[in-house]
Order: sequence, then C-alpha cells, then structure tokens
Amino acid sequence: MSRIIAVSGKGGVGKTTLAGLIISRLIANKCRPVLAVDADPNACLDEVLGVKLTNTIGGVREEAKEVAGKGLSAGISKQELLELKIEESIVETDDFDLIAMGRPEGPGCYCYANNVLKNALSKLSDQYPYVVLDNEAGLENLSRRIVKKVDLFIMIADPSKRGIDTVKRLFELAREMGIEYQRLAIIINRLRGESLPTFAENLKKETNADQIIALPDDDELAQIAEEGGSILTLSESNPVLKRIDEFIQQEVGN
Repeated sequence: MSRIIAVSGKGGVGKTTLAGLIISRLIANKCRPVLAVDADPNACLDEVLGVKLTNTIGGVREEAKEVAGKGLSAGISKQELLELKIEESIVETDDFDLIAMGRPEGPGCYCYANNVLKNALSKLSDQYPYVVLDNEAGLENLSRRIVKKVDLFIMIADPSKRGIDTVKRLFELAREMGIEYQRLAIIINRLRGESLPTFAENLKKETNADQIIALPDDDELAQIAEEGGSILTLSESNPVLKRIDEFIQQEVGN
C-alpha cells in the first residue's frame, strides 16, 4: 500500500520547489521509488527534478483521439490506446517516476484530463511506496477526489499575515469539502527571522496540525529557482534541505 503525500498552497509560495525537495529527501531516506505527480496544468515539476517531460495526460488524450479517429488503432480499444499512451508519457528514473496532468490541447475543460489522471493513479500508485502529489494552486484537484484519501496533507504559506490567513482559509475549505487526510503539516516558507511571526503562533491550535515547520529564506535555493535549475543540485549542508530531511524522517516513522 502506497503512502500519498499531497502538497498544496497558493501560487508563488514555493509549492513545486518544496514538492521536489520532499521527493528528493524521501529518496535520500531510501523511501523509493517515488511516484511524482504534477497535477498542476502549468507543469514544471520536471524542471525542479532535473528531468525532461515529453508528454502529459492532456497531451496523450488528444494524441489518442487523433490516432483512433484516423483508424490507426485497429485491434485495440480507445481506452486501451489511452492507457498505453499514458504509460509512454511517464518519465522514468532509477529513484522516481514522473507523470503530469498538463493542459488539454483541444476543446473542453480540465475535468476529463483530471478523471484520466485519477484513473491512472489508481492503477499506478500501488507500485510505489510513496506518491507525492504537487497540486495546482488551491484545492481544486483534491476537491475532485483525484485521490480518495491523503496520508500526509502539506499546506505551504509564506510568512506574511496574508499568507497565514490564506492557509487558514484553505484549511477551512478543505474541511468543508470533506478532504480526508491522516496527518496535516503546515510549512511556513522563506522565513527571514529566527521565529514565526506572532500572528502565526496560534496556527497549530487553529488547524489542529500535527506539525508546523518554518523554513528559512535561502540564497542558494533562490538562485536555483531564478536560473531554472534542479533542486537535486542543492548542497547537502543547505539549511532548508536539512530541515526537510528532519521533517521527512519524522513523518516516515509515523
């Protein structure tokens, strides 16, 4: 049975970067292989992980439709063709595999691509001890039940009052939507001081979070983000990496 970790937060708080860090530290702690899922239509987890995404769920859907429409799929159903194309779109490495939802390339909403991804995950996830789901900003994918239940739900915020208030709203929204999770962790990213701001002190009590983690603002991580590099190149002495490592080691034991 795989353990599912879902990462969520508003845009611009470092969600995808932290999803990549979590994946890298799971691997470092021998929790591999990991299935990395980029559920954001604006797929960029591949760049963070230092691999090249060649296709997405949205793309293979259109490709399968075109092949079937031209009568080039004799002897195979449209669903079987779609599943084959999905398997071909997975980026495989020694330690993790990556699948991405991407944007639908034809007319229609994201609902179909979302359902295709949900079906793909239900078949793939049991092959991996850990699945890390990098959601689009907000809770849309989780509200559509892209996975039935989350083992570890991570909400990410910046240390501003607005950022903290957004996490509180996301928490209330998750509760209203009935999103199921076993454990909740809130990560306050890019903290410039030594301690959390006063308006964040009651956050654990208000959300009943299992962990509140503060990560320092870090020049090395900022440079990698600016240059579009991979977080896998971070030095082992990096303070953010060390803190994520501690967090993962504690969660792996739970």
